[in-house]
Amino acid sequence: MLGKIVVTVAVILIAILVLRQRSEAEAERRLPVKRNSAANNTGPAKASDLRTAAYLFLILMFGTGAIVYYLRWQDDHTVVTVNLFRDGQSQPASYQVFKYQLESRSFTTTEGVRITVADNERMEVTGLDSP
Repeated sequence: MLGKIVVTVAVILIAILVLRQRSEAEAERRLPVKRNSAANNTGPAKASDLRTAAYLFLILMFGTGAIVYYLRWQDDHTVVTVNLFRDGQSQPASYQVFKYQLESRSFTTTEGVRITVADNERMEVTGLDSP
């Protein structure tokens, strides 16, 4: 959560800097001030380079965010097996569950059935440590 806030603040600050530079560049174009030819050649090129860097940074941030979101979604939709061991039964009851639907004392199966684990039952989850 903190990382998302830091990224958001960084993007806002970069956007403010780019907009401020644009307004300064437009103000410089409006003023008829004599400059040497070397300074005129580096000004617009520098602005263009900064604009390109800002766009590349935004593409990098959105790309990274999309990749992280996809990997998290993929991990959350991993199917794990939950075995419930009940008192007096020799075989456990097995259920297939998406990883994101596991809770501490309950879960929802892939078929949509909500299961609550009783105090006298033991819940064993397999398939969490897969690479």
